[in-house]
Amino acid sequence: MYKDILIHLDGGQRDGLRIATALTLARRFGGRLTGLFARAENQGLAVIARRGSEAFEAAAALSERQFAEATAHTGIATRWWRLEHGEQTHVLAETAIAARFHDLVVVGQHHDGKDAPEELIEHLVLQSGRPVLVLPAVDTYPTIATNVMVAWNGGREASRALHDAMPLLEGADQVEIVSVRAQQPPPDTKLPPLNIIEHLTQHGAKVTREVLAGADIGVMDLLLSRAFDQGCDLLVMGGHGGYNLPFFKGAGTRHILKHMTLPVLMSH
Repeated sequence: MYKDILIHLDGGQRDGLRIATALTLARRFGGRLTGLFARAENQGLAVIARRGSEAFEAAAALSERQFAEATAHTGIATRWWRLEHGEQTHVLAETAIAARFHDLVVVGQHHDGKDAPEELIEHLVLQSGRPVLVLPAVDTYPTIATNVMVAWNGGREASRALHDAMPLLEGADQVEIVSVRAQQPPPDTKLPPLNIIEHLTQHGAKVTREVLAGADIGVMDLLLSRAFDQGCDLLVMGGHGGYNLPFFKGAGTRHILKHMTLPVLMSH
C-alpha cells in the first residue's frame, strides 16, 4: 500500500497534472500526500549565497498556493515542504533524502524549460531506495495502472520494480509480462519451476498473457512500442545505473526517461 506519497513540484505548468494524479493514488490507497517544492536556481549570486532568489521565492509561493487549492476539500491528509534554495547538489541530495521517508515518489519527466536538475529523476531512482512514478511531459493521463506492462528479465532491478508496483498490479484490469529474451537455466542444473505469472496470480493480479519479444529493434523502443500498441497506462521496469560506463545498462534507463509516452514506475 502507498500510505505516504511524495510529489515533487517545481512551479512548472504541469505541476497541476501531477498533483491530480497523486491525489488519485492517495485517495485510492487512503494515503497522505506531501508536496515538495524543489527546483534549480537560475541566478548565480543566489546559488553562491545558498538562498532563494526573488524568482525562486515567487515560484515557491505559487506552488504552495496551487497545492493547497488542489488538495482543499478532498479529505486527504496533506503536508507542504520546500527547499530553502536551489543549488543543484542540494536539490538532488535533499529530494532523495525526503523520498526515503515515503512509500512512493511522483515526479514529472524532464523537458526543455523545466526548472529542475535534468538528472533529478535518475538520481531519485538510484539513490532514494523508493519506487519512482514518472509522469510524461506531454498529453494527459486520465487513468493509471488499469492496463499495466511489466518489463521482466528476472534480474534484481526488475524484481524490485515489480514488487514495489504490487499495490498497483493487484488492482489492475490487466497485467502483461514482457520479456525481451527467454531466461534459460544453466546447463545440467535442476532449478525450481519458477514462474512469474504464477507468483503474480497469488497476489490476485490479472495476468492475461506473457510475451517473449524478439530483439530485432532496440529493447527500450520495443517496450515503448508494445506499450503503445496495447494501450497501456503504466510501464513498470527496473532502473539501472551507468556504473561509470555511460553506454552500459544505465543508457536504457535514460532512453526511457527521455522518450517515454506513458507513466513509468521505476525502482533500482
